[in-house]
Amino acid sequence: MSLADSATNKPGKWPYVIAISFILFMISLSVGLQHSEIILPEVAAMAIAMWVYREPGWIRRPSVIFIAPTVTATIGLVINQFQILYPIKVVLTLMIMMFFLRLIRSNLAPAIATGLLPLAIHTEDWSFVWIVFGFTLTLMAGVVVPQLHKHLATKSMIQYKYMVIFLGISLCWLSVCSLLGYEQMAVIPPIFVVVYESLQKPMYTAKIAFKQGSTLTLSAAVGVLIFMQVDSQVLAAFIDMIVVVMISRFFHARIPALYAIPLLTFIFPKENVWSLPLVTFFASLFMFSFVLLYKYGEKRTLNRKHQLEQNKSCGQNSVSS
Repeated sequence: MSLADSATNKPGKWPYVIAISFILFMISLSVGLQHSEIILPEVAAMAIAMWVYREPGWIRRPSVIFIAPTVTATIGLVINQFQILYPIKVVLTLMIMMFFLRLIRSNLAPAIATGLLPLAIHTEDWSFVWIVFGFTLTLMAGVVVPQLHKHLATKSMIQYKYMVIFLGISLCWLSVCSLLGYEQMAVIPPIFVVVYESLQKPMYTAKIAFKQGSTLTLSAAVGVLIFMQVDSQVLAAFIDMIVVVMISRFFHARIPALYAIPLLTFIFPKENVWSLPLVTFFASLFMFSFVLLYKYGEKRTLNRKHQLEQNKSCGQNSVSS
């Protein structure tokens, strides 16, 4: 996810107002219908990324905005019906989602979160898929009507090898959680989204990893604190969004997942809510460290290859002269 300085390409106030109003509408609908599964944290992240940040990778193909999340939500829901070990459910879901994204040639990272959410909240209700479809269709309309995707290329460079690396990192994290007996809290969907997008970035540094981990953990802590202190979910969500805007601007970090993390407190089992900041911290530390190590290794390999090509070119020049 883009970590551009907020001083450049600074979004205006109205896109924030519209996006946050949409998020609060989602929370209000959940409260009014007494249906907690209407709350989709990744929809909050998508609203901010698409309507406020206008993230090119998320809006360049509008049809994918509702197709990919709806299909991955279906994948996650189907896999969750199986009577198999939880880590196997997660790995199977991730593998099938990567295959699907490869099939449609898309890198829409939020689709990973909508696929993992049924497993994270242990839902088997098929209304979940229709909820995802409805909200993502609305998000697409919010891109198409004002033509936010205009002038963007419909195709982009996709490094499919990172899908394999992403699966490897996820498997390592799930294995560690299973060994420690915390497998039920291993899946924090917004973190998986950030990990996947970080792998796709051409440049990844320790500074970026630290910024991601610290802001995500802080966002989780804010979400838990407000959830425990404020009875009204709508008011709690409003305070969450305002505080996250402040965090994002203070750290100069455009990370849509920051807006998704606090909303997990509304849908996670209450006994797990307190541990959300701690799990977010350890998941970030573990997974972003792996991304960093891989990126450093990749950079070193590319530099070595470039050096060898230069030496070979110099040798050929000396022979010809």
